[in-house]
Amino acid sequence: MISEKRLLFILATVQFCHIIDFMIIMPLGKTIMEAFSISPGQFAWVVSAYALAAFIGNLVSTVVIDRFDRRTALLFLFACFTVGTLACAFAPTYLFLLAARFGTGLFGGTLGALVLAIVGDVIPLERRASAMGWVMTAFSAASVIGVPAGIWIAAEYTWHAPFYATAALAALFVVVAFFFVPSMRGHLVEQTILPDGGMDEVGREPEAQLLQPTSLVSKIVDPFRAIFTNANQRAALLFTLTLMLGHFTIIPFIAPYMQINIGFADKQVSLVYLIGGLLTVVLLPLFGRLADRYGRLRIFTLSSFLALFSIYALTNLDTTSIPLALVVTSSFFVVASGRNVPATTMITSVVRPENRGGFMSIRQSVNEMALFFSTVIAGFIITEGPDGKLQHYEILGYFTIVMSLIAIYTASRIKAIA
Repeated sequence: MISEKRLLFILATVQFCHIIDFMIIMPLGKTIMEAFSISPGQFAWVVSAYALAAFIGNLVSTVVIDRFDRRTALLFLFACFTVGTLACAFAPTYLFLLAARFGTGLFGGTLGALVLAIVGDVIPLERRASAMGWVMTAFSAASVIGVPAGIWIAAEYTWHAPFYATAALAALFVVVAFFFVPSMRGHLVEQTILPDGGMDEVGREPEAQLLQPTSLVSKIVDPFRAIFTNANQRAALLFTLTLMLGHFTIIPFIAPYMQINIGFADKQVSLVYLIGGLLTVVLLPLFGRLADRYGRLRIFTLSSFLALFSIYALTNLDTTSIPLALVVTSSFFVVASGRNVPATTMITSVVRPENRGGFMSIRQSVNEMALFFSTVIAGFIITEGPDGKLQHYEILGYFTIVMSLIAIYTASRIKAIA
């Protein structure tokens, strides 16, 4: 029997390592731009390379992820991700770093989708938002512990050092997962695809056979057909796209903007993640409990409207007051991260367990595609002014607000089935 609390803790630690690796590159933006003598646009490609690779990796995993024991898939992806992170630490040139980020993203993005699929498999819908809240506190913990520590290590040593530390931490958790994550094969039962794209369960007896694809073409096409012929799942994917464009577009340049435009010192920028992360550690589980009690759509909509004000304030910030800037950034951390708890729960509920891994993989592909385009958009819009300050951040804010409003509408089109 699976211990829910122990499994959720381990999944949260996996997410912790994955999120630190993804996030640490952003507050190091100013340092990396100086180290390699690159422009803001070139730095945006360092971020987007990870997202592009994760998009490709998730498309591939959509076909095969539901054909493996969840434990086997988790260990394989986590180990490969660890190797990729270590390669980033060795990067001697800009092009090498781009390649290393691409390699890490191939496995890291899929790893995130698998963690969410496991939560969806193990935790009943009526308690799933609370469980998601706990797993997603990994983002907050990474902000509170990992990112500030990484910034301090980079300031004391070099920008390579945080990646060495993250790789070592991930390697430790690979060992922990090997010994304590149980086999999870409940989704490995024979299924029949219904005309509406749903799945009819058969063979629940112990001797149930695993899926046996009739051909290579069927093996590749069937998972995509099952998803894209289902209106509910299409709505969930559109929701994913608009929500991410309404969230991530402004994130890669938060730290550089605070340093270059507002006047944060290199070590002071860690306060953005420390304070914002501490608040979300406390409040993310609350968002989950509120979603379970009052409805996921209601809490998502309310927190999204609050996020609009935070986005506007952050991208139009013009002050030399570091305390005021921290209030603005912290408010964005809380409401923007908080709305992701009911949003993620809604998305996991549109598909049955036996196909959740494949759906979450393609959902993660859409997520990574949105990450890629959001960073590319940001790289084209943000420029360096004559005085060395970043320009046009407010334009990104307006774009993000529009996408957030569209996300509220698309959320209303989603219906929970499992």
